[in-house]
Amino acid sequence: MRALAVVGALAIIVAVAAGVYLFGGFYNVAASKEGNPVIDWALVRVRTASIDRHAGGTPPLKLDDPPVVRDGARAFARHGCANCHGAPGVEWAKFSEGLNPDPPDLKDAVAGVEPDRIFWAVKNGIRMTGMPSFGKAGVNDNEIWQITAFVKALPKVSEADYKSWTSNSQ
Repeated sequence: MRALAVVGALAIIVAVAAGVYLFGGFYNVAASKEGNPVIDWALVRVRTASIDRHAGGTPPLKLDDPPVVRDGARAFARHGCANCHGAPGVEWAKFSEGLNPDPPDLKDAVAGVEPDRIFWAVKNGIRMTGMPSFGKAGVNDNEIWQITAFVKALPKVSEADYKSWTSNSQ
């Protein structure tokens, strides 16, 4: 019983200390500073759990169909995704260096990620990351699925293909 009281008291102390740290202004929210590793870890876990819980659905089109991937590349370019994430032969925009956390390199980040999770992130955006909601910006679901198809194909897309597909999308 005494051990349980000690554990309870420690939990209360930790909760009060965390509250003072977060709500007392001690946690620096500046994008120019490195974050607290514990809070960064927790935010990634919360983000992953949230996407896993809310994502779902079946694509209304075949994501590995070459015209769908090509149209997704055009939408990716037209909506400015390459500004933050880069693309084959396209450097990230300078302003993306100021985002914290850094936007992921999608060639690496999409390995093992299910398409419905990518679709959800593009459609809804992700708070506290700089990732906007393209659904709220008026991009329709079909076009978001095309972007998803392109993002899934990104590791295999050549610089020449991306350039030819997007030469008229800007």
